[in-house]
Amino acid sequence: MLKLVVLLTLGIYVPTVMCMSEEMEELARQLHNDCVAQTGVDEAHITTVKDQKGFPDDEKFKCYLKCLMTEMAIVGDDGVVDIEAAVGVMPDEYKAKAEPVIRKCGVKPGANP
Repeated sequence: MLKLVVLLTLGIYVPTVMCMSEEMEELARQLHNDCVAQTGVDEAHITTVKDQKGFPDDEKFKCYLKCLMTEMAIVGDDGVVDIEAAVGVMPDEYKAKAEPVIRKCGVKPGANP
């Protein structure tokens, strides 16, 4: 489930950055920069996932993803996924496969919220 959430988060974040106004691009960059600063994640881990070359088992990377999802109001401070928010910002090309999984598994708490 975590890998799906990661791919969806980056799948939402990256294409959105590519198709938005300059103002929105700046907000997205700021979100990324803030979450990198808060977590200390190695940007190489982010690139690895964006390039679909693997999924780093790195705690800081996972915290970065949680930061993105929290700031995007997809995950609450308690670590619970807001399913409607996640589905609402999901790009159409991911919905057919991802929405059923999010609806089924999105409410299950993680080991480390």
